[in-house]
Amino acid sequence: MPVWLAALLGVVQGLTEFLPVSSSGHLALFQNFFDIAQYTDNHIAFDVVLHLGTLVAVAAAFWPDITGLVREFFAWAGDGFKVRHRPGRRMIVMLIIATAPLVIAAVLESTISSVFQNTLFIGFALLFTSLILFLADTLGGSKTARDASYKNALFVGLMQLIAVLPGVSRSGSTICGGLFCGFDRQFAVRFAFLLSIPAVLGAAVFQLPDIASAAGDGLMVYAVGFVTAALSGYAAIRLVRTLMRRGSFRVFSAYCAVVGVLSIVFSLI
Repeated sequence: MPVWLAALLGVVQGLTEFLPVSSSGHLALFQNFFDIAQYTDNHIAFDVVLHLGTLVAVAAAFWPDITGLVREFFAWAGDGFKVRHRPGRRMIVMLIIATAPLVIAAVLESTISSVFQNTLFIGFALLFTSLILFLADTLGGSKTARDASYKNALFVGLMQLIAVLPGVSRSGSTICGGLFCGFDRQFAVRFAFLLSIPAVLGAAVFQLPDIASAAGDGLMVYAVGFVTAALSGYAAIRLVRTLMRRGSFRVFSAYCAVVGVLSIVFSLI
């Protein structure tokens, strides 16, 4: 794979992973319409490396939250796993509950993988993303880890499960899921992005054999993809947090609608 293409895909992954427009859908469209498979023998491994780059972006953007949750976990374990009146501990439980539905995705991995080649399906999935962004755009309540329920966490987790399908934005689905549950807008973003950490780590563990087998395909290509995904991902996180404070997701809703329609049209001609 040319280095310029690795850099381009890294930027696409980083921006679309956190902007609510579906990274998996965009990468799948790029791979199908531009025949990227001709440049690499193991595009799955390359995709995982890009996702690991975005994981670094999340860690950098939410490092205080991550270290705080780790400290809270060890304090929680030493306190007999008591949760009452401890928002940090409730947050940990909520993240565990919201991650649990991904077990279903692991079981159905082969079925899910098959739709990555179906650009018509991806087009309709992007329209679904557009719809939920439009519906959730003006929502937002006051719930945080202090008063959000475990049912709310499960609902966000189910939204994340739907987002394993290419074209359904993971960040968009989980942020909108939180807004539908009445989460404070900033808490909805924080919860959604922290929730991406176990999801990406889990996917990486499952794909470790692919990464190992691709180690000789060109370390420079993988390094460039990793770094560009991390940098563009960090920029996208900053933009989303700003938009949730000051702006609107309508532009992303419109964008997903346009790309979805174009994907459907080009799939049918």
